[in-house]
Amino acid sequence: MNLDAIQTALRDQKLDGWLFFDHHYRDPLGYRILGLGDNLHVTRRWFYFIPAHGEPKKLVHRIEAGRLDPLPGTKDSYASWQELEAKLEQMLTGATRIAMQYSPRNAIMYVSMVDAGTAELVRSFGKEIVTSANLVSEFEAVLNEEQIASHYIAKDKIDHILEAGFKEIGSRVRLQGGTDEFAIVQFLSEGLKREGLVWEHGPNVSVGANSADSHYEPGPANSKPIRKGDFVLIDIWGKLEKPGSCFYDITWTGVVDREPTEREQSIFEIVREARDAAIKVVADAFASGTPIAGWQADDAARNVTRAAGYGDYFTHRTGHNIGTIIHGNGAHLDNLETHDERLILPNTCFSVEPGLYFPGEFGVRSEVDMMARPGKAEVTGRIQSELVRI
Repeated sequence: MNLDAIQTALRDQKLDGWLFFDHHYRDPLGYRILGLGDNLHVTRRWFYFIPAHGEPKKLVHRIEAGRLDPLPGTKDSYASWQELEAKLEQMLTGATRIAMQYSPRNAIMYVSMVDAGTAELVRSFGKEIVTSANLVSEFEAVLNEEQIASHYIAKDKIDHILEAGFKEIGSRVRLQGGTDEFAIVQFLSEGLKREGLVWEHGPNVSVGANSADSHYEPGPANSKPIRKGDFVLIDIWGKLEKPGSCFYDITWTGVVDREPTEREQSIFEIVREARDAAIKVVADAFASGTPIAGWQADDAARNVTRAAGYGDYFTHRTGHNIGTIIHGNGAHLDNLETHDERLILPNTCFSVEPGLYFPGEFGVRSEVDMMARPGKAEVTGRIQSELVRI
């Protein structure tokens, strides 16, 4: 935990403090931000208050009095619920605007870790609870230089593995008459392992109508064949097998041993235009020093699909934050599933992946990653400009 940085951020956001609370490990964000680790045995409520100025304060149950000992600050303890409430109110004396892992109307559910009853208790003391969403982004999603470098290393490896995967499909179709989704998943997975990468689930290989399911996962039992003439989508992601490494995540589409149909080409071009619109609005904002929120980048992509008459077929957010976990805790490019007002911060990574999905037919998604740096935001890997001819 970087106490000085947190207190500076609190003062910048005109907050009186940040109140962390947990019971039974319900707030993993707090544990990571505070540097408490993942394996604490927590059966009683604890509170940790970082004021904008001054020394932090701890409130722990007497049975688990040492739970916050690694953190700086004064410590108090309680046993009864009456004692807890009295001492919590005392802990917050002098503070009015307090950040907590809370989101009004649960708009940013990724940070809504505080239960309604605890929020009611804090408000009963006359406190204003403010969402910690932007604070969480700053202390969870911002990458250091080593993490940024790890993203680019994973990029080089995965770009090569994806290219090999498309070639393998083509080879098996020509020499063996075909292959299947899960067989190519295994091929890609073996490539990831050889390159020293780790990943969560996947990768995903979807053929034909399965590509219209944006969260399709092929397995041995449901794998569909891939043959000449098929439409194929590959979504692949991974990171270095080293603590603190940053993921790389991409999706490409192509057709097997033929030219795309007019409809496939048209849909790909719309998705490509939507992707590039989101890339441009973020890049322009960073180049000009203009703050930009996640929902604004989503709108840039979604406006393209709506103008083309396909708004109803773009059924997910435009992109997600990427960090040490594949779906990170910074700003998502989203004004559909949520209205994400979190700012896209310098030294954060995120995907840009609009898609159009036609059930029973096919789906196109084109995914790249962007790295935002002070004064500049750019795509980190290759950018698909045409459907792959496999």
